[in-house]
Amino acid sequence: MTTATAFLGDTPIATTDDVVIVEGNVYFPERDVVDGVLVANRAKSLCFWKGVASYYDVAAGGITLRSAAFTYRHPSPLARRIKGRVAFWNGVDVRTR
Repeated sequence: MTTATAFLGDTPIATTDDVVIVEGNVYFPERDVVDGVLVANRAKSLCFWKGVASYYDVAAGGITLRSAAFTYRHPSPLARRIKGRVAFWNGVDVRTR
């Protein structure tokens, strides 16, 4: 079983045993992200096979990173495994074991 933890600085912001990895990104169930860490913003991007990504600023431990998490609220049928999940990047440290 794979466990993943995301850190912002030294602060753990998400931990899960329910890991989905797509294109090298670790997707966490939204329920496994610490409450209050994700702040929705207006950023969007388009992936030709996953659909439209929506972004969050990530804030914890006195640090805020702009658009450091993303989700596909309505993924394409090919990417249905990531529905209801969040991935981190852009300065968030994700560790798996």
